[in-house]
Amino acid sequence: MQTDLIDDRGIGLLAFTMSPEKSQPPRRHKLLTAEIRKRLPELHSNEDKGLDALAQVKFFTPDGNFTWYASEFDGKDLFFGLVVGQEFELGNFALSELEQVLGPMGLPIERDRYFSPKTLRQLKALHTEIKTLRQRGDVD
Repeated sequence: MQTDLIDDRGIGLLAFTMSPEKSQPPRRHKLLTAEIRKRLPELHSNEDKGLDALAQVKFFTPDGNFTWYASEFDGKDLFFGLVVGQEFELGNFALSELEQVLGPMGLPIERDRYFSPKTLRQLKALHTEIKTLRQRGDVD
């Protein structure tokens, strides 16, 4: 159930009341659509490409600093791709875990519906640049 609230500054807040059987706010869209499933290559099929493999989908914590880019999928639950958090890591991650994890403010992981495929190398360079700008204080 969705409830609109107004704080003491007159700013509208959106709050969710969760039913006892649910442990997280409702997800606004599916993390993995049939169309994205079709675009994702089989697990291990891009090993020869390394960082030049294309990430087909991006997942992120809207209230945190973790991002998962999937470049391969086993067709059931397991992805391979780039994980960006405190560090960069290439590895496997599970759809079932992404569907259950909540960010620091209790928000579920989302899929970037406007993401267009990029190589893992391009994404790593982009996040490296952002990290450098943050360290210099140029961006928040």
